Amino acid sequence: MTVLNIRFNDLAAAALGPADALPLDRLAPGLREMIADGVELAGEVVTLGGIPAWAGRPPGRQADLTGWECFVSSFHLEDHLPIEAGSLPDGEPVISEADQILMLRHGLGFALEIAKVAPVPVRCVVGANSTNGTFRFHRARPGESWLHGDLDAYRMEKVITVDRGPATLGGTPW
Repeated sequence: MTVLNIRFNDLAAAALGPADALPLDRLAPGLREMIADGVELAGEVVTLGGIPAWAGRPPGRQADLTGWECFVSSFHLEDHLPIEAGSLPDGEPVISEADQILMLRHGLGFALEIAKVAPVPVRCVVGANSTNGTFRFHRARPGESWLHGDLDAYRMEKVITVDRGPATLGGTPW
């Protein structure tokens, strides 16, 4: 039996309601293109559309395959959405709460689509804060996780995880 588990930290839960994921046909065009490129299994690693030439062989400089997958699959949501970023005097970007919520909605919809098409159990991670929004994912492996187990430990970031895999993996402790 395959289970789908979605977790929100308190910041993300306060920002979003339970029905705030966008369906595939309403995702930003760049996100739909990435989904169309597919999720591929290459040996022991899972990637979006294959291993990019710049990535090198896994695990490369990362500690494990999970870290490598998160490095290779990571991208900024604001690069694909109509986000207006201001900046502080030191040049640090500032993204409004409304645009952070927009990134979370697109990121959650994208994560649900990736979880649906992935050929192996996966964990997708969506994050948004006042400077950027990110998406990354990795193969679900017992004993390996890219995230802290307590999502509320991320006090400055809204975090959502989407896990899909067999119930025998035990839900979310991967």
